[in-house]
Amino acid sequence: MLKIAVLVSGGGTNLEAILKKIESGEIPDTEVVGVISNNYGAYALERAKNHGAPGFCISPVDYESRDDFHKGLSDKLDELAPDLIVLAGCLIKIPDEVIKKYKRRIINIHPALIPAFSGPGFYGLKVHEAALDRGVKLTGATVHFVDEILDNGEIIAQKCVEVKKGDTPEALQKRVMEEAEWVILPAVIAEIARGDLKIG
Repeated sequence: MLKIAVLVSGGGTNLEAILKKIESGEIPDTEVVGVISNNYGAYALERAKNHGAPGFCISPVDYESRDDFHKGLSDKLDELAPDLIVLAGCLIKIPDEVIKKYKRRIINIHPALIPAFSGPGFYGLKVHEAALDRGVKLTGATVHFVDEILDNGEIIAQKCVEVKKGDTPEALQKRVMEEAEWVILPAVIAEIARGDLKIG
């Protein structure tokens, strides 16, 4: 049984895609041992509850310093003891000590074809605004291992999505989620669960 912890900051649409595919058996032998958000208002926590997955909020507002927050996050992950950590719309930088401890056991979904439109400042709608401003004809999503540099780790999977005439950032974001993110993130987790992709 693959035990996963999912880190989220907002709506949790990628989390929903993962939970549904675990329930359908498309992601085999996998259990979500915890959904952690840094944001008390994240709808992702409600999604976790609706699917019977344990949800936790570890928020910087509850800690005196960033170091204390990082320790709180690290302690919660240690308590959950996941085999794999999945960043599914997680807008916090994962502490280096956590990355070292879980080397090649943390994956992230990014809403662009890395190295395009990635790194500091590229998150959420900003990614799609930048893609449209640049005039690219193809965009997409990337699943990659997480290292100490933002959006830098080894690429595991990518899927292209066509940019259409008249696209708004919101329309493009929706298409990238539906056609790429919700497809490749569960597929990578399924590969790991089946033992086709080695981690750690």
